[in-house]
Amino acid sequence: MEKIEAADSLKRVFSLPTLVIYGVGDILGAGIYAVVGKIAGLSGALVWASFLVAMSVAALTALSYAELGSRLPFSGGVAIFVQRAFRTEWLSVIVGWLMFCTCVVSMAVISKAFAGYLFKFAPIFPEWLVILALFSGLAFINFRGMQESSSLNIFCTTLEVSGLLIVILVSVLFLSGGGSAGNAAATATATSGDIGWIAIFQGAALAFYAFIGFEDIVNVAEEVKNPERNVPRAVLLSLGIAGVIYVLVSWLAAQVLDPAALSASGAPLLDVVLRAQPNFPGVIFTFIALFAVLNTALLNFITASRLLFGMSRDGLLPAWLSKLHAIRATPYRTIVVILPIAIFLALSVPLQFLAGTTATLILTMFCLVNLSLLIIKRREGNADGFQVPAIIPVLALLSNLVLIAFASRESHILATALAGVGFILVFVRNAFMKRSAT
Repeated sequence: MEKIEAADSLKRVFSLPTLVIYGVGDILGAGIYAVVGKIAGLSGALVWASFLVAMSVAALTALSYAELGSRLPFSGGVAIFVQRAFRTEWLSVIVGWLMFCTCVVSMAVISKAFAGYLFKFAPIFPEWLVILALFSGLAFINFRGMQESSSLNIFCTTLEVSGLLIVILVSVLFLSGGGSAGNAAATATATSGDIGWIAIFQGAALAFYAFIGFEDIVNVAEEVKNPERNVPRAVLLSLGIAGVIYVLVSWLAAQVLDPAALSASGAPLLDVVLRAQPNFPGVIFTFIALFAVLNTALLNFITASRLLFGMSRDGLLPAWLSKLHAIRATPYRTIVVILPIAIFLALSVPLQFLAGTTATLILTMFCLVNLSLLIIKRREGNADGFQVPAIIPVLALLSNLVLIAFASRESHILATALAGVGFILVFVRNAFMKRSAT
């Protein structure tokens, strides 16, 4: 009987179009469907300005990611960048840990949102059963391989975009038809006069959560055809497409619904659609929102598993995690590790201020990414592939620090606590390695 050898490399299945779809699906996802109302509560009718500021900050860091993704097209993403620049294992482990936290905690929260949407139309299923079924299905798809995951992502992304196009279409028709739109617009105009730059930047600090996802593209670089060329292009195209949609949807939403009503809504875009077109079947839009949420959970799962795989292969985590399945060529052991953690968080932990905390963690890591690019460019000089001038990572670093300063106090506290857990893990890891060496 012929022995099946373990696979030693990931399959390259992404072309530029499918990688852009992957990135757009990761960015759009659950963010805009959930946080636009909360941002309206901070910046009122100027919610679109908060999204524009957040997109500008994200674009600067995206340019840094584009060069780093071209220079270092390996799984592991930010942890690999920091390791290459600082050559300090403990810092790379900390960064990898924080990135892992954002993915897994986001998976847990998204699963709760999925269960909540489903419960509106199928209240017979308890939350715990829906969460278990959702994660089991996502784990199976992730295990099967990137080809299957990419196919589901394309389907979900198509639904996500169609849902946002529905919001745009019914809102434009509603506003162009007059009627009660004038009241909403008048209220919005009056509200915007009371909104200052502080409120806009506070909204931008939260809106940044909706842009999270473009950085995940570099985590699948080893599964991309011609990554030195396609990864930078996909990062910039994905962010640009998602950003234009966000700004337009947020502006229209604040015109159709009073910002106060938008802020109080648990399903803001659904309420916008029903206000603009009361006869629109709400179940259809809810179905779309379910798949938008599902897509984000899937992509977070993929990112977390590839992150652990890349860090393990580079010696930052136990080598046991770097084994690929002999037939599927997927990092199945990392999937097994992530699954119970995500389920535990979803079933037992209240995740308040998650969006703000996640954005704060991501912005902190982006600071390190931009510092890494500056160090690598100075040490190694220019390289073949995509290049940006040194002023870009400098501006990106400064803008990241500004948004961190405008994040809520609770977000700062939770982000610090998660970082503290990471330092404890690094201490335990180093102590174990010293004991093993002796």
